[in-house]
Amino acid sequence: SPSQIRLMKSLNALLLQNMTTQSEGEFFDTCAEMMRVCAGMINQSKFPKEAEGKIPYAKQAIEYSIDVLQEHVEDETIVRYDN
Repeated sequence: SPSQIRLMKSLNALLLQNMTTQSEGEFFDTCAEMMRVCAGMINQSKFPKEAEGKIPYAKQAIEYSIDVLQEHVEDETIVRYDN
């Protein structure tokens, strides 16, 4: 959908900005904005929309993702994809 395309383009632009910034404030603000956009992408996904009204899958997926991410941060087990 057009809104999904906009979210993808926004995330790509934020990723580029995040990977190239040399400003601490911009780095943190961009990271927070990327997480917000990812949450928006989860909300705009096909599966939660089709299951609408039954179970709040998007909200549960976001909460689950935050929990898993928090565990990785606390355990310092964030996956690195360095080649």
